[in-house]
Amino acid sequence: MFTDLLYHFRAYGLKVTLVEWLTLIQALAEGHARANLEVFYHLARSLLVKKETLYDLYDVAFADFFRGVDRQFEISEALLAWLADPVLPRELTAEEMAALRAMDLDELKRRFAERLEEQRERHDGGSRWIGTGGTSPFGHGGANPAGIRIGGSGGGRSAVQVASERRFQNLRGDRVLDTRQIGMALRRLRRLGKDEHLEELDLDATIDTSARNAEIDLVFGPPRKNRIKLLLLVDVGGSMDPHADLSERLFSAAHAANHFHSFESRFFHNCVYETLFTDIYHFRGGPTEEVLKKLDRTWSVILVGDAWMSPFELTHRGGAIDLYHDNRETGLAWLKRIRERCPQSVWLNPEPRRVWRAPSIRLVREVFPMYELTLDGLDEAVDVLCGRRAPRTLSMTTTSAAGGVELVN
Repeated sequence: MFTDLLYHFRAYGLKVTLVEWLTLIQALAEGHARANLEVFYHLARSLLVKKETLYDLYDVAFADFFRGVDRQFEISEALLAWLADPVLPRELTAEEMAALRAMDLDELKRRFAERLEEQRERHDGGSRWIGTGGTSPFGHGGANPAGIRIGGSGGGRSAVQVASERRFQNLRGDRVLDTRQIGMALRRLRRLGKDEHLEELDLDATIDTSARNAEIDLVFGPPRKNRIKLLLLVDVGGSMDPHADLSERLFSAAHAANHFHSFESRFFHNCVYETLFTDIYHFRGGPTEEVLKKLDRTWSVILVGDAWMSPFELTHRGGAIDLYHDNRETGLAWLKRIRERCPQSVWLNPEPRRVWRAPSIRLVREVFPMYELTLDGLDEAVDVLCGRRAPRTLSMTTTSAAGGVELVN
């Protein structure tokens, strides 16, 4: 397996030498990995990776090679102790299920947090549950090795999960824009600075024409001053992972462009809430309110995301996907504020139009004109931003094959 791993790393572009590889094999022979994949992840990185700009490449290669392999090769003492006396969690009664459905989201979160705080020892279900008080049926802090770990400290993630996070991708120095598609995207974005209704005196052309005609002949043309102001908001993580390469290319192309008077970029996950991130993997960012204060109607906003989420994340306070993210304003309210602040805004969706019937996508389309993240879709979106084309409206039709409702944009 380890010989295959060497060639796997090299195939991904990591230039691992034989001396470095033999050093790793020696460390394994001396037991430094402790038969633990997470320890091996850090050991191999420290011996094989020469500079931090290659950390992300190492993470991608490691996650691909070990995906599906167990986090730990040895059976922990805690698991052995539980196996000696296993007790499965009990099922909720009909009365408990009814009480649970009657709670609103805020009350459920509050009681759940209280039960986690009360958990101090092993608990396999017991006779009390989150709706009635007492100890939580969920394991916490390692007390229930067979249950679900929620909260607490002490790790719990596999090495593959750590590598898959790609925490070091911002350090990469090999992001090359070498495709014809990116060049075409840049040409379409450049059109944001053109306005057919505004002209200014072209002094050089006026002098040339006047000299040729022997009379004053004023020549007007499009303004040369760069007036493009663009805010790019990109959804990352979760269901956007399959589209990461396409999003990164558009993001990198926009950053490399030199035809913007003002350009800002931020990240979010699923929906915009009270914080927009400059580095979402390290939770670095600032208040969305502060970003909005910089904007006015001269700005254009392009949001990139699949808009694929639970409708509650858009319509409910506290509905954000992260358990402990208690958003006081709904996601839909934040999206509407962006559109009101910058009417010239569009949403680019990497998912094909045929899957846009999801409730959450419909809600987003009621706020922003939505277009596919393709060359044709980007072309149409930029035309809308420039005022050359009216945005498509959200309409309803009943032409779906199953006889249901199909949404058309």
